[in-house]
Amino acid sequence: MAGHSKWHNIRLKKGKMDAERGKAFTRVTKEIIVAARTGGGDPDSNVRLRNAMLKAREVNMPADNIKRAIQRGTGELEGVTYEEISYEGYGPGGAAVYIEAMTDNRNRTLPEIRNIFSRSGGNLGESGCVAWMFDSKGLIQIDAQGIDEDELLMATLDAGAEDIKSDDDVLEIVTAPENLDAVRTAVEEAGYKPTSSEVTMIPQNTIALAGKEAQQMLRLMDMLEEHDDVQKVHSNFDIPEDILEQIG
Repeated sequence: MAGHSKWHNIRLKKGKMDAERGKAFTRVTKEIIVAARTGGGDPDSNVRLRNAMLKAREVNMPADNIKRAIQRGTGELEGVTYEEISYEGYGPGGAAVYIEAMTDNRNRTLPEIRNIFSRSGGNLGESGCVAWMFDSKGLIQIDAQGIDEDELLMATLDAGAEDIKSDDDVLEIVTAPENLDAVRTAVEEAGYKPTSSEVTMIPQNTIALAGKEAQQMLRLMDMLEEHDDVQKVHSNFDIPEDILEQIG
């Protein structure tokens, strides 16, 4: 799971999370708008909207902001129309990169994303060139302190949990995307508190990077995540802890 969790932990070590919180409201707002537009404004019947609202609460978005975003999605309030689009390419060392974006102007976003790849030793590819290297999965993260993995698995298995993995001080529950909501509910009913839950892209295999390629890869990830139209970035790179410490 290096391409997801490894990057998450790198951001923590680099102090990137505070900066990311500054963009969190914008990203979540876009997700709520698109979810409401495509599936309606009722979270009881729109799982994507319900998950987006959970994410909004995780970043402490005020209820009024959530309500307005839903109304913009359903057309009750005027607002910008966002288009979902994905970009695929290769980073340094041939690492696969899959980007989820929402834009109000794809003619602006495409050349900007291509430029970021070029400046970081990578190449933007054609649609489908790396998507096959990833599996779409639900991922729930929980603070591992004091938690028995077997007990957690038993509490969530019937709801659709497929696996539980340990990554540093975090336990990660993997589910099918359609079971994310049910498994999160099972986690909470068992007395555990998720720190995050989302549908993500988990790489089937990883590519080890070191030296200059590792530095360039981290720079590429940083620049992509800082782009206003980018929602999520997924990759299959793996950088050993000792090299991360040197780079940091």
